[in-house]
Formats: sequence, C-alpha cells, structure tokens
Amino acid sequence: MTMPLSTPVVISSRDNPLLKELKRLAHGSTDYRKQGRFWTEGDHLVCAALLRGVRPDIGIFSESFWPLAQDLYGQAAAKNIVVSDSLYDTLSALESPARMGFVFGLPASMSVRADVATVILDRVQDAGNVGAILRSASAFGFKQVIALKGTAALWSPKVLRAGMGSHWGLQLLESADLQVLDQLTLPLLVTSSHRGDFLHQLLQRRGLPMPCAWALGHEGQGICAELEARAMQHVRIAQPGGEESLNVATAAAICLHASATASLG
Repeated sequence: MTMPLSTPVVISSRDNPLLKELKRLAHGSTDYRKQGRFWTEGDHLVCAALLRGVRPDIGIFSESFWPLAQDLYGQAAAKNIVVSDSLYDTLSALESPARMGFVFGLPASMSVRADVATVILDRVQDAGNVGAILRSASAFGFKQVIALKGTAALWSPKVLRAGMGSHWGLQLLESADLQVLDQLTLPLLVTSSHRGDFLHQLLQRRGLPMPCAWALGHEGQGICAELEARAMQHVRIAQPGGEESLNVATAAAICLHASATASLG
C-alpha cells in the first residue's frame, strides 16, 4: 500500500544514518559534492524552487512545527521526516533554526553556453559575496555563472542563503579551469580599481556590450593575470568618496546593472 505523501516518517534517534548525513550537509561547505544533494532551510528557498518547478527530495520538520507546516509544505517533497525539536536543533546551522529544511538533488553538470550573458568568479572566497553576486546576476539577466577553481562552493548552505533563491534561475558551473572560457563567444570585461575606462563614461558613450561576460576577482588579489590577459576591456568604478576599493559583491551589482540598463537604452 502506497503511503500518502503528506504522512511523515518519524525519526527519534540522533544516531540515525540519514540524520547524520543531513547534519554534514547542513554544516559543511562541500559535502554536497560527495552526497550529490544539498540542504536548504526555511520557506523562502523552497518556495523559490517550487516556483521554478524544482521539487525537493526530502522535507525535514520539527515536531512542533509539522502541524502548522503540513498544509502548505506537506506535499512539497517526495518524502517528509519529522524529528523532535531538540533533534532538529542539532541539524540546523542557524542561530535561530527555521524549524523546517529541505534536501534537493544536485543538478547535473552542464556545458558552457557560448553566447549567454555570463558572470565569471575568479577565486571569490567569501560565501556571502558569492551568494550576493548570484542574486545580482539573476536580477540583471546574467543567466550563467562560471566559478573558477578557488571560488566558494556554489551550493553550500551559506551561499544558498545569501543567494535568496537565485540559484534556481541560473546555470551554474563550479571548480572550472580557465580553459572553459575558450568556449565563450562574448566580449570579456574585467573589473579593476586602477586601470581601464570609468563605467559611467562607458555608459555615456554607450560603450558597454550586452550580452557580455563580466569577470570578478578575489577579494584581496583581484583578477588573476591570465584572466586579465583575456579581457577585451578593463573597467573601473568612480569613487568620489575616496575609498580605495569596493566590496566585490557591490562592484558586481553596479557593473551588472549598468550592462542590463545599457541594453534597454
């Protein structure tokens, strides 16, 4: 007899093998690569996934929250699990646990799309920065993100939280070598704090290509020399206030917005 999808499996032992695996997913940054699945927590990310037709494999709910959640989220996943509140707290990596989490299958690796507006991340290491850049990429029509080796893991819990659901609308390639960029047919623009044209002047001259590929570099070291050598154009952002440089996620938002609005011209 088939069990209704809304009927949960109750797990009470902290030694349960599945719960141990889920804890590693929730607390680790790269465990999803070994398991082929990843963890999200709270309703925002799962709602963003469902809006794009992506369904989680497993829903995990705290015992006290399940009666409130089952009508809205009981059919979201193929399988539901209910655990005690204290056991759920051991799963969550949040200071204030959201009382429900979901496990998704890791998307299959995809090939580079040669002519799609692209963001290239060159060893951007802070998970919050990476997630914020993904969010800006999605907002401004850059549908492909290529993360070169050394960049924070794209499907880690911290990047997922900072991305606020943007993952579901992007093609993501991670741990890529520079050579994959040979497949792009787009002009490559790189950000710089000390050389190249000022962004606002390029906008005035309508000198920003779109679609294009924007490369953003390491928080301290910037773009690597090999990537700079590939650039069609170096671009810097005027800073009348006099700061030495901008946070990479802030710079990304400015540059991607400029490209998006230039194309609306």
